[in-house]
Amino acid sequence: MIGYTTVGTNDLERASKFYDELFAVFGAKRTMDFPGGIVWGTSPQAPGFGVLRPFNGQPASSGNGVMIALVFDSKEKVDAVYNKAIELGGSDEGKPGPRGDSGFYAGYFRDLDGNKLNAFCMLPKA
Repeated sequence: MIGYTTVGTNDLERASKFYDELFAVFGAKRTMDFPGGIVWGTSPQAPGFGVLRPFNGQPASSGNGVMIALVFDSKEKVDAVYNKAIELGGSDEGKPGPRGDSGFYAGYFRDLDGNKLNAFCMLPKA
């Protein structure tokens, strides 16, 4: 149902370096690159992720309660993406681990502009 998501930035160069390295962990590449923003993806048929300067010219800000979740097929990939985000200067919002007994495994972090993301997977129930 989701075609793409975007987050705002006040420093496109800094944000692009963060996401180039973060998304390289799981093979996503730039699919669009234009003066006001950049979009990454794993294929034209999969949802994309964009970082943009706000179109209205106002400063970008992160929304309280807004989060973008990135789905993976293993806890090792969740761990790798979370660890890379922290290595690149992102901030911890919840270390990777199981949440409840549903098989939901997630790590939460913020990017350099304060946007909240979640890397998660669903583990088989024991």
